[in-house]
Amino acid sequence: MLLRQTPVALALSLAFPLALSVAQAQTQPAPAQPPSAAEAPHQLGELTVSATRTERSTDAVPSTVTVKNRKQLERRDARDLKDLLSDEVDIDVRAMTPRFSAAGSSLGRAGNEGLNIRGLDGNRVLMMIDGIRVPQSFSFGPFASGRADFVDLYSLTSAEVLRGPTSTSFGSDGLAGALSLRTLSPEDFLRGGKTFGGTARIGANSVDDSKVATAAVAFGWGDWSSLVQASVRRGHETRNQGDNDAPNSNRTKPNPTDIDTDSVMAKLGYRVNANHRLTGTVEYRTRKTDTNGLSAVAPAATQPTSVLALDAHDKMERRRVSLEHRYEDLNAPWIQQWTTQLYAQNSETRQYSFEDRNTSADRIRDSNYKERLIGLTTQAQTQLTGQRLSYGLDVSRNRISSVRDGTVPPAGETFPSKAFPDTDYTTAGAFLQDEIDAGDFTVIPALRYETYKLKPKTAGYTGAVVSLSDSAVTPRIGVIWRALPALQPYVQWSQGFRAPTPDQVNNGFANPVQGYRSIGNPDLKPEHATSWELGVRGQWAEVLRWQLSAYDNRYRDFISQEQVGGAFTPSNPAIFQFVNLAQARIKGVEARAAWAVTSGLSVNASVAKSRGHSILAGEERPLNSVQPLRGKLGLRYDAGPWTADATWVHSSGKKPSDIYMTQGVVQYAPKKYDVVDAGASYRLTPTWTVAAVVTNVFDKKYWRWSDVIGATSTTSSFPTIDAFTAPGRAIQVSLRADF
Repeated sequence: MLLRQTPVALALSLAFPLALSVAQAQTQPAPAQPPSAAEAPHQLGELTVSATRTERSTDAVPSTVTVKNRKQLERRDARDLKDLLSDEVDIDVRAMTPRFSAAGSSLGRAGNEGLNIRGLDGNRVLMMIDGIRVPQSFSFGPFASGRADFVDLYSLTSAEVLRGPTSTSFGSDGLAGALSLRTLSPEDFLRGGKTFGGTARIGANSVDDSKVATAAVAFGWGDWSSLVQASVRRGHETRNQGDNDAPNSNRTKPNPTDIDTDSVMAKLGYRVNANHRLTGTVEYRTRKTDTNGLSAVAPAATQPTSVLALDAHDKMERRRVSLEHRYEDLNAPWIQQWTTQLYAQNSETRQYSFEDRNTSADRIRDSNYKERLIGLTTQAQTQLTGQRLSYGLDVSRNRISSVRDGTVPPAGETFPSKAFPDTDYTTAGAFLQDEIDAGDFTVIPALRYETYKLKPKTAGYTGAVVSLSDSAVTPRIGVIWRALPALQPYVQWSQGFRAPTPDQVNNGFANPVQGYRSIGNPDLKPEHATSWELGVRGQWAEVLRWQLSAYDNRYRDFISQEQVGGAFTPSNPAIFQFVNLAQARIKGVEARAAWAVTSGLSVNASVAKSRGHSILAGEERPLNSVQPLRGKLGLRYDAGPWTADATWVHSSGKKPSDIYMTQGVVQYAPKKYDVVDAGASYRLTPTWTVAAVVTNVFDKKYWRWSDVIGATSTTSSFPTIDAFTAPGRAIQVSLRADF
């Protein structure tokens, strides 16, 4: 496999020979640790940090949390978050087939857009890497930037998904829940007195004809430790099950695409003394996508504006540097643990398109979206008799900007222009939490106060600007009753909020020729959530673990862009403004179980059903982001060096009555489907492991609901709907070395 000599490729070219030579030189390599027979049941009892910002078992928190540890991440070997979470019944990652245009539609251009948790998605889900917020998604006209592709899965040691509002712990954004990702550290490899360790992997995947190489190497010497991790992936368009290869808008096969992804991370740790440790981290990730937009080409050049060709070049970058101080003294009288992190993160998405038109002037669009985030977070813990106090502060400032440029702007506009002014978004919050154990009961109350301020800049922006500041108090309380090992009820009530974004407060856009414009709103209020979760979980003889939960999430002051005046004429233009209008409610039930059948054989199953609606101007509408019923059944077998697993996922169809559609528009409603994935691995030696995974074993043709939202028509006919099908049968193989 040939890798371009980027900084990441260079790091890999140095890391691989070093890693493999050391692995081969080891005369007594540490034997790999195969999963125990009861591993599957204990997946419900993993340690979580995101639920309370302290380490607790997932069985000991009054909410539903999914934890994927390092072994599970390595076993799945997912290429992105969509693959990693594909078997979670109440979570989805939206990623539509790209069929965008240069100046009109942004369909599919955002890539893996972000998470949907229990029916709510977008920026209403909090995403963090090492406690640092992942850049938000943003779209305007033909520009669309997602969030999930900023993540390198090979750099992770754990991934946690928390359901329900998370504002009490983390502040704004987490109305639906949170994805908390933690990256590798030197300690993940330097256990048992080791001074060198790491892992390396090469692999290939037929679903996008991609090749990947990744390595992580850790060193320890005295009080110092270090880690270098890098990964390179070279791939193409994700295959679907469309069979029309026409080089125009009739096409249902994906557009030809080249995707290059590079990531590198370095950490340096220093143990000051037995109680104090410093860790510095530098991380860089870039993703380049070159697309031949055949689906944007007109079948026949009958008009002057008919598109003859479309070339698109997109690039995403994320850089971060952080310094963490960790203090721990379990015998200290007051503060036993104290962690402080100072960080800076820069991110940018740039999208360039060139459109060749028949006789009209060719068009160029060159747009970007940037975030410049700096912050400080500090948290301490105090252990008292029968309780543990946690308290801390979070402060951040995010400078957000976006510019649109190009040639042949729309009538009435000029380039360059801004959809909103450059804005400093500042937040500061303080939280207090108490974990109280009293006999068979655990009570966890928590409270957070947060203030935020949006301060726009006038430079380079022609519209009127408004500033906005406000504050919010978000409480939470949860109770767990350990009545019996097999019967442990719990309940949690929580509130959450999400502050308005700069593009919502100051959405300045005007097209006087077409007779419309948008204005800012200084009175825009944050979105709020009130959530109940009631559940019961238990275990039987360390063989069976189960959980049943029901939830009711109510949201108010949803932010929506509405027409607030005007009549679409040049003298009386229509006025659009982001206002607080919509209310929403999502409720549902979930069931989970894991059973160690015999030595080496385990079974796990889950099912989730939700219903949701929104209320806008007194009208009740189905909430399109709610997923249909889904269920999963998984089997895993471990026998010496062999492992094998299979997963069956069922999804009900989306009923037309559960879809909101504007007048004259028909949304495609996918039917039910069943998909089976299977995989196996063989440990050749204590160092080497070979693995293979076959997805969609029976080559089922199906559509995921999250990936067809927006696939609409003015009739019941959908001639290009096959373009949005999920991939057919695909195989993934890998070779891994652990040393």
